[in-house]
Amino acid sequence: MRVSPPHEVVIRSQGNRQAKYILCNGDESEPGTCKDRLIVEQDPHSVIEGVVIAGIAVGAHKGFIYLRGEYRYLLEIMEKAVADAYARGFLGKNIFGSGYDFEVVTHSGAGAYEVGEESALMESLEGKRGIPRIRPPFPAVVGLWGGPTVINNVETLAAVPHIILMGGQKYAELGPPKNGGTRLFCLSGHINKPGVYELRMGYPLKNMIYDVGGGIPNGNKLKAVVPGGSSTYVLTAEEAEQLNMDFDSFAKRGEFLGSGGVVVADDKTCMVKFALRIMKFYAHESCGWCIPCREGTDWLEKTLIRFHSGGGIRKDIDNIYYLAENMLGRTFVRWAMRLPFLPCRS
Repeated sequence: MRVSPPHEVVIRSQGNRQAKYILCNGDESEPGTCKDRLIVEQDPHSVIEGVVIAGIAVGAHKGFIYLRGEYRYLLEIMEKAVADAYARGFLGKNIFGSGYDFEVVTHSGAGAYEVGEESALMESLEGKRGIPRIRPPFPAVVGLWGGPTVINNVETLAAVPHIILMGGQKYAELGPPKNGGTRLFCLSGHINKPGVYELRMGYPLKNMIYDVGGGIPNGNKLKAVVPGGSSTYVLTAEEAEQLNMDFDSFAKRGEFLGSGGVVVADDKTCMVKFALRIMKFYAHESCGWCIPCREGTDWLEKTLIRFHSGGGIRKDIDNIYYLAENMLGRTFVRWAMRLPFLPCRS
């Protein structure tokens, strides 16, 4: 693990101020997304280093690395990496004689998708039911146990050491203005070369599919793309081939880039079955806290099951739109996050 020499570490005294925390979100549960898993598996020390640097930057002295419940084997890898860091003096009391103390604690979830939301993650870490908090106050003001908390995911924190070594300006120049740097994209589905790829921000989605991913197997054509995990809008082939993978390009469409999970569907894909598979997941993973999501996902799943089995009617399509519109922007999670309402696309 790389750290600055002791004399370069800036010590920021907390005095009598309330304890601050760094929280690494490794609860990677979005379907189609597996980048954080790869980082923890292959380079856990980059995550630890990023947590320590974040702690020094804000004057925190304790960090938590929270991993998805299904990633049980990754917890063992991370625990060993943390133990090695303590043994070598990178963590603990008076690090390298600098006078700076920093502790890191690992924690595993219990397999709840909802805990990937940052405030629900804090609730879970405090031993409570993993449901989102109402905001404000925001985590940077009132977070873990009421203390100011910086929350970032595994990919973000693991990138910090590399950005420091490269230099912020040089790293930013890897991508377009206001969308600098690189990102890990998880390419899966009907693709010849699935995998996790680090690409410049703003990389054309068409090039990602055909150049990086090797195109569609068996000579089939592109039908649809999930650009950033199953929570994002599904793109048609025409939309996908004209879109760049950066935040501003998606924002112009009233959409968001999501988690980097790019799922490709070919022209043989039944989109009703595709939607049903996704809805089964969300019906199962709903935290059940509010009616729109708890009831809406169940109704949508039942409707799609009937539709896919051949018993659907035209009215079902109207009902699906109605349910979707009454869930999007009106559930507890979105209200708690103060996110804008996004109209359902036809």
